[in-house]
Amino acid sequence: KIEAIAIKERPKLIIAGASAYSRDMDFKRFRSIADKVGALLLADIAHPAGLIAKGILSDPVPHCHFVTTTTHKTLRGPRGGLILMGEDFDNPFDIRLKNGNLRKMSALINLAVFPGNQGGPLEHIIAGKAIAFGEALTDEFLHYILQVKKNAAAMAAAFVSKGYKIISGGTDNHMMLIDLRNKDITGKDAENILVKADITANKNMVPFDDKSPFITSGIRFGTAAITTRGLKESDMSVIVDLVDRVITHADNEEEIMKVKKEVNALMEHRPLFCTN
Repeated sequence: KIEAIAIKERPKLIIAGASAYSRDMDFKRFRSIADKVGALLLADIAHPAGLIAKGILSDPVPHCHFVTTTTHKTLRGPRGGLILMGEDFDNPFDIRLKNGNLRKMSALINLAVFPGNQGGPLEHIIAGKAIAFGEALTDEFLHYILQVKKNAAAMAAAFVSKGYKIISGGTDNHMMLIDLRNKDITGKDAENILVKADITANKNMVPFDDKSPFITSGIRFGTAAITTRGLKESDMSVIVDLVDRVITHADNEEEIMKVKKEVNALMEHRPLFCTN
């Protein structure tokens, strides 16, 4: 279907990436489609970058003209971003140097970032990124990101066992998107009551959603943060039970406050940051 749309619309740029997609991506297939219609291909890997960095999900760099990512989320670094390229190439826009040679695409990207869109560089953020990248190279990070994936699979299975509809039926990465329409609650309402119980999640549209982006029919969960705090697969059913109690008793303030106390009891001995 993507190929058919591309052939019909003839885009100049195809973006392979999503903020609530729980499966691996076939970047090689996307590249074949892009080449067929003469489009550039950009992969946005902001969410699964940590899994891609350790070879758990498909690597877009060999197949895509450009790759963009944040440096937080599953990379666990400071807030920031990266624009990556594999093999450099002449820009297709006929932008030339004074000597008549075509500028390289990397040069155009560099100029667009600075002085184009970026102000002064933040040296402390650059240092924080360097530390995060160093951590991502370690075996410790590999064990962490594998646990993230295991926890996500366990959480998705626990939701399914309670009758929640997971988009695509499960997850290959760190997140899952749930269609709440069979639970008779909107994504917005679910997010708000979960926050009352100190459970962080966010509303999200689902395929063929019949509600606005401000309301939504879905909600998204991820396991990166709770894995950093030391939770394992066995804890996922406990978390799902807490979430289900809140959603099932959305109008019961007393029950929500009970869940809040249990959430804080579960997490109070689990540090936000490692101090060793």
